[in-house]
Amino acid sequence: MDIREFLSVEELPYDLLYEADPSREAVDDYTRRGKCYGAFDSDGLPVGICVLLRTRPFTMELVNLAVRTDFQRRGIGKSLIEYAKHMSRSERCTVLEVGTANAGTGQLAFYQKCGFEIDGIDRDFFRRNYPEPILENGIECRHMVRLRIEL
Repeated sequence: MDIREFLSVEELPYDLLYEADPSREAVDDYTRRGKCYGAFDSDGLPVGICVLLRTRPFTMELVNLAVRTDFQRRGIGKSLIEYAKHMSRSERCTVLEVGTANAGTGQLAFYQKCGFEIDGIDRDFFRRNYPEPILENGIECRHMVRLRIEL
């Protein structure tokens, strides 16, 4: 598997980005300001994506991470996390942060298995920032659970 930066927003796999974040406005904003990296299969097709955005001095945030459903559970997400750590260190960052919905039980477990620790909760984040309720695992996504890892 090859991981490399997308050089323009026109080549981004938006279907993947929207799997992780249904807000076109948010995706458009952070893909233009951040750096987007893709995981590509042997045919050169994108099967995973992550977007990094510098939020503060020495801090990078992983604002989007998605892997195609038929490629999940093959280590691609973990490889993208490791790549995000590497790229963050190369930008002289000492902290990598990520946020996920309170209802994203699988994502919460995944990030913690990758070494992230829960750092806080942004209460009612999804109600404030998304016009329609988002349901995941039969639970309303209300709060953003913030996680971080020291690099």
